[in-house]
Amino acid sequence: MEQYKKEFVDFMLESKVLKFGDFTLKSGRKSPFFMNAGLYITGYQLSKLGEFYAKAIHDRYGDDFDVLFGPAYKGIPISVATTIAYDKLYGKEIRYCSNRKEAKDHGDAGILLGSPIKDGDRIVVIEDVTTSGKSMEETIPIVKAQGNVEIIGLMVSLNRCERGKGSKGALEEIKDLYGFETAAIVSMDEIIDYLVEKNVIDDELKARLDAYYEEYGVKEV
Repeated sequence: MEQYKKEFVDFMLESKVLKFGDFTLKSGRKSPFFMNAGLYITGYQLSKLGEFYAKAIHDRYGDDFDVLFGPAYKGIPISVATTIAYDKLYGKEIRYCSNRKEAKDHGDAGILLGSPIKDGDRIVVIEDVTTSGKSMEETIPIVKAQGNVEIIGLMVSLNRCERGKGSKGALEEIKDLYGFETAAIVSMDEIIDYLVEKNVIDDELKARLDAYYEEYGVKEV
């Protein structure tokens, strides 16, 4: 696993964004872990988060794109932080864009925040985590409605490595449905292996994680 991924796992734990315990997800699943990207709240945390996203996007998609689109609401600060980090790390001017939940009819009117999207733009969508792919059902039509654009990929912070709506993982389902690449800074498989090696995950927690993935897990391709 790349060094920046290990640093990202440590960063999630230090920020208390990734927790282990007993959690009930929106899907109703009982999970032994939970990630809440809403807990990145300080300038330092958002600066570091943007750098991790920028490194992962650069590794996966290079820099031949124009816009980072962060769906409301958590995608808004992530997209802003990552555009700043992209300029800092790679000297590349990327525009950020996000959507409003409700269109504004005065002043800076419309459904979008940040940069307009125009014909010919190449776009990377950026999110915190996706479990069912439901947010993409709202996001992709908004982006496509802006013009003749190309979505080259999706980047999330964590691949939970579990089934989406069907038998495949959520990221693979999105790829199959929309035809663009999907990726994560780090996968839960990588996190577990790393934290077992560091003795952060003990035998009891490892057994619970194994049981969870026996029921809900998938191997992402």
